[in-house]
Amino acid sequence: MKPGSGEVQALLKRVSRSFYLTLHILPGSIRAPLSLAYLLARATDTIADTALVEVARRREVLTRLRGKIRDASLGKEVRVADDGNAFQASGGTEAEGELLRRLQDVFDALMLLPSEDRIRISRLLDTITAGQENDLEKFGNASPDCIVAFQSDEDLDRYTYQVAGCVGEFWTEMCCVHVFPRAGLDRKRLMADAVRFGKGLQLVNILRDLPKDLRAGRCYLPEQRLSQHDLSPQDLIDASAILRLRPLYDSYLDTAEDHLAAGWRYTASLPFRHVRIRLACAWPILIGMRTLELLRHLNVLDASVQIKVSRAEIRRIMLRSALLYPAPPAWARLGKTANHEAETSLRE
Repeated sequence: MKPGSGEVQALLKRVSRSFYLTLHILPGSIRAPLSLAYLLARATDTIADTALVEVARRREVLTRLRGKIRDASLGKEVRVADDGNAFQASGGTEAEGELLRRLQDVFDALMLLPSEDRIRISRLLDTITAGQENDLEKFGNASPDCIVAFQSDEDLDRYTYQVAGCVGEFWTEMCCVHVFPRAGLDRKRLMADAVRFGKGLQLVNILRDLPKDLRAGRCYLPEQRLSQHDLSPQDLIDASAILRLRPLYDSYLDTAEDHLAAGWRYTASLPFRHVRIRLACAWPILIGMRTLELLRHLNVLDASVQIKVSRAEIRRIMLRSALLYPAPPAWARLGKTANHEAETSLRE
């Protein structure tokens, strides 16, 4: 399997239809390494989340895979034939099972990348797998009858950086090296906004998936903050607790919105002529903003309520952003108007 082949894109489409759209529009110079980095991160995430395999075994395989990614970055031949076998029939989706079965193909494609890109991918996966291992250490033995929570906002912020903020750094570095190396950008500001961009997307996922995570014994809302509202993680299983949770929950929605605003500033600061990259950044931000507005109006503790932006609405977001791109003032307003339009749609 070659890095930029149709096989890579087909596998990517199977494991993530939404992120596939973002990666598919990117210039070829960065599409292949970013796609392979995503597939490796998705594989390690699948291993970390396979609840039917004991925690110690999951941590062992994650550590071994991180070592093999490091070896590949140095040009060493890597064999991973047995690393995903124990996880293929232990839950997860059919697409995730295929990804684990084809992990050797992903590594073979990785080996065909330039050494500098392999090293960047290795640094990224070092951070991501460290976050996944910390997650396992914290939540590995959690259950619906024994919900485990982060202790502080610092824990939550560290986690969102390890699994998503670092992706913003990696994305930005790849773009600056391969796409616009001579652009006059404020690199320090750009990188800070890139980290917040990634954290914001991850925080949206955490806030959206709260009821599902609680029923798996995981609470990403910090226990210290919950206690300030006379709440415990176990209380959140009861949907009626939303009245007490709402002020705290809304404060996290505000934080996520501020992070996405930094992501929009990041997107607007990229060179205008690089349409594909700016659209690839804009789409998850606009979808995230719509999701936040839904979360402001629905009972987020009710597990029976599906909180998700529809595919039809996603297509409208993508089409409108592309059509408005030639008109910079109108396009720039998209980030400011997304929340208002989502609120209007809820009333219709």
